[in-house]
Order: sequence, then C-alpha cells, then structure tokens
Amino acid sequence: MPSFTYWPTFPFEGDLRVKRLLDPVPIEPPRHGDNPAECRACGAPDEAYIWVSDRWRVRSLDRPTGLPAVLILESRSHLDLGDLPNMLAAELGVMTVRLERAIRSLDGVARVHVNRWGDGAAHLHLWFLARPYGRLQLQGTFLALWDDILPPIPEDQWRENLALVAAWLAEFGGRPLAEPPRINWTAPAQFREEARTADPDAALGDAGIHVDPPEPAAADAGAAVDARASSDATAAANADATGNAGMAGNALTAEHPSAAAGETLPKPGTPTAPAAADDTAAVPPSLTKNPAPETAQPDTP
Repeated sequence: MPSFTYWPTFPFEGDLRVKRLLDPVPIEPPRHGDNPAECRACGAPDEAYIWVSDRWRVRSLDRPTGLPAVLILESRSHLDLGDLPNMLAAELGVMTVRLERAIRSLDGVARVHVNRWGDGAAHLHLWFLARPYGRLQLQGTFLALWDDILPPIPEDQWRENLALVAAWLAEFGGRPLAEPPRINWTAPAQFREEARTADPDAALGDAGIHVDPPEPAAADAGAAVDARASSDATAAANADATGNAGMAGNALTAEHPSAAAGETLPKPGTPTAPAAADDTAAVPPSLTKNPAPETAQPDTP
C-alpha cells in the first residue's frame, strides 16, 4: 500500500485494496459544457448564486456539507482556464485572493483550500473548501473526501456563512444574493410554557428555581404591620420629648379621632380617674411641648 494510507489525515483504516487500473481509452469523452449550448453554468440564473458581478459569479452547493463552507468561483463567460484573456486572468487572481479572505473570515475556519480540476465541466470553476480550525486530521490532500464523510453542519449556520461571504465580496462591488437565516422568534408565552415543561414548579425565572409570588393579602398585612410599627416609634419619640402626659394624649388622639374633638378616652384596662385641673402643672416647663398660657397659676413652694 502507498505510504499516504498511513498518514494521520487519511480518512480510512483497516484492510484496503487498490483497484485495478483500466486500460487508457483512445479518445476521451466530452466534458459537460464542451457544447456551450448545453452548459448548465451559462444557463443558470443569477438567483442560483450567492454573489454576482459583471464578469464573475460565486455559488454554493445545494445543501450543507461537513465543512463550514464549500464555494465555487465561476467566470460569467463560457471560458476555461487556458482560454482567459489577460484582463480576466488578472481578475481571477484578485477574485481568488478576495474569496479566500472572505471564507477565512468566518468563525472556526483555519485555512481555505483552493482546487481546480476541470475534468468534469468545461466552464471555468474553482473550488474553495474551508477547513475547520483545530481539525488537524483534515489537513492536506484528503479534505474533499472528509467533506463527504463528516456529518453536515446545521443549515442555519451554513446559510449564515454564505450570507457573510456574500456581504464581504459586495464590499468590493457586485451584488450579494445570499440572505441570512430568519430568526425564529419565540413569544413570551412559549418561553413560559417551556419553563413549565422543564419544571412545573419553577417560576418564570431560571428553570428549576421555585419562587412563590407574594400573596396580595399577605403583602397588605405586612404593609399594615410596618405602618403600625412606624406609628408606634413616632409616638415613643414624642413621649420622650413631651413626657408621659403628652405621649398619652398624642397616642389617644392618633388612635381615636373622637379624642381630637376634646373627648377624653381612658386607656384600656385602667380605671377612670378624675381629670386634673391643670395638666401642665404636673409637667416641668422644660419638657412641655406647648407651654401653658400666662394665666396658668404658678407652682407654690
């Protein structure tokens, strides 16, 4: 067996057998397109390509393959490589470099292999095969074989790569025809349904994390408790400033609107005592929030 069968890039292993070499034929059969009237490339519309210009067109295969991108550069005129006039020959070099750069700009592409065989079709076409980054086993001669062996990449990724290459080429002229894949928008209701399917007890947040929404009644009760605690704290502060008598009056006034009208309400659980003739007499003047009027009787020794 030849030595390349032991290369790490060779895609086959096991017992192999070389086919018998057939005898040469006296006259080779015509290639497709040797008759320009039957050339499929000449009859293909621009819509079958991802990018077109006045003299060049770029197309892809009709489906994803195992490589990030496999593209074909064709001349618009029905010419083979050796038939190109000088101007198109010079442009072929520019287009080859430009298309190679466009493909290599894709994420995950390490190298671009450029091949021209010409045995199957007479219309000039060059193959550009993108080798994935890090796939050292795909280096070298057998990349085209690996493209048929590997599972195809996702179609959305394939279409996005085509659109990016077409947009790159269009920066230098021509017209891009490849469109990126449509975004599959998911409605919020579908997000909620997917979260419930993943974990029926999960809330709308991360799946698997259960968060109980607060009950409206509990929230109102908590707000009432906070308000009552705040009111009690205010009453206590007023009591420190005005004394016990002032605190009692303010607290009763705050809780019983009838006390504001002058009605004296006793504290719950205590006997009713006669009202003092002068409440301010029992409170030192320095602690009285509202000093007594000048007509009040002074304290006696």
